[in-house]
Amino acid sequence: MPDIRVSAAVIVDDRGRALVVRKHGTTRFMQPGGKPEAGESAADTLIRELEEELSLRVCEDELTPLGTFVSAAANEPDHRVVADAFALRARPDDVIVQAELAELRWLEPGDWTSVPLAPLSTEHLLPIAWS
Repeated sequence: MPDIRVSAAVIVDDRGRALVVRKHGTTRFMQPGGKPEAGESAADTLIRELEEELSLRVCEDELTPLGTFVSAAANEPDHRVVADAFALRARPDDVIVQAELAELRWLEPGDWTSVPLAPLSTEHLLPIAWS
């Protein structure tokens, strides 16, 4: 099964809600992030993607590494996603949907049913967000 390498952000606000996003043309919500460009580190990828997708500017020292996680890819059949994940805090007023994103949601702790979620989110990243 081919791997898709990404960087992903577990973003939590001051109320303990976790941010998930949905890209245009897809149905599942997931943590923001994306694929690296040539020569980018995992943190550099995430910093670029957060600015492109959410107009959220962060520095590397604001990112807490969480590890690398593997799940079935949400939007690419017969692929696995290998995600370098980082935690950070943000305020809802600091994020704006743009680029390839169609919408965002702030999920209450333990909310697994209000939106369809990607396997990486349910298996690994949301449990971290709410631990």
